[in-house]
Amino acid sequence: MPDSTFVPSRPDTCPPGRAARELGLKRTDFELAVHLGRIRTVPDDSGGGGRRVERTEIDRLRTEPGFPDTLLERVHVVGTAEGAALMDIPAGRFTRLARLGLLVPVRFYVNRYRAVVWLYLAEELRHFTAQSVNSRLLKGRTPETLRGQLAAGVDLRARNWRGRHLGFLLHRADEPWARAGALAALLPLVDVHDVVKDPYERTHLNRFRPAPPDHGSPGSPSALLAEELMTAQDADEIGWLRSELRRAAEEARAHTAAPRPAPRQTEPAARPAPRHDRPVRSATAHGENAWGTGPAGNPRDARGLRVWLRRRTPRPARV
Repeated sequence: MPDSTFVPSRPDTCPPGRAARELGLKRTDFELAVHLGRIRTVPDDSGGGGRRVERTEIDRLRTEPGFPDTLLERVHVVGTAEGAALMDIPAGRFTRLARLGLLVPVRFYVNRYRAVVWLYLAEELRHFTAQSVNSRLLKGRTPETLRGQLAAGVDLRARNWRGRHLGFLLHRADEPWARAGALAALLPLVDVHDVVKDPYERTHLNRFRPAPPDHGSPGSPSALLAEELMTAQDADEIGWLRSELRRAAEEARAHTAAPRPAPRQTEPAARPAPRHDRPVRSATAHGENAWGTGPAGNPRDARGLRVWLRRRTPRPARV
């Protein structure tokens, strides 16, 4: 009789590289589209933390009106000069707005001079310019309060990028330890060790801790700079991340305990063998003492007799 158990079919998926080619996107643009939620991905069943794209998602995007131009426009990024031209403002004003946190970068790269180049979504810049409430920030004198912040050296570009990147990491996290790992990725190691004190839990947490964005080979100046930008700097930002990590670690601990090594099975120590180089003195079950005499002190062998006689013979008095 044939087995009637229903086995659901696995959806047809493809790796990110192939999905990017079919959608007409560069790999960096594809990753940004995933980051922004423009393209939905699913976990790779083969393990390893990878992601794949379902065929139905590719078909959905390809059938949208204006494809592929509309999709490309959603992930189009610009630097300071192009962004300022798009908003019809000087580049200096654009930089000041970005430092104040009013324009949030979505990506960055390190140029050949080891300087950080921030990139912004053109779509968001157009939306900011179209808002009438922002007209006073685009034209005329900058408000006094904002000028004071700029004079104090405020620069929120890296912090705002971290906040945006954390949202992306949390969106992708599909289990409690992964959410804790996303928060730990933005904290200095000393703070992670202080919040998660158990070494086995930290080891397990590190398996889910995302690496900084790929910028050069590991240990290169570009990679080190990317790691620095990934790490929280301000005290209030670190404090908030520590609090969130503590809460996430408690939830992860309650959901699944971190693996620990099995306890070692120690065999009982072997008892030393009795020594036979001298006679063993032992008492018998009938009350014999250590000298071989019975309960009443009567001798039961020659040696016991000598001992018994020695004890009962009075010693001569000393003159």
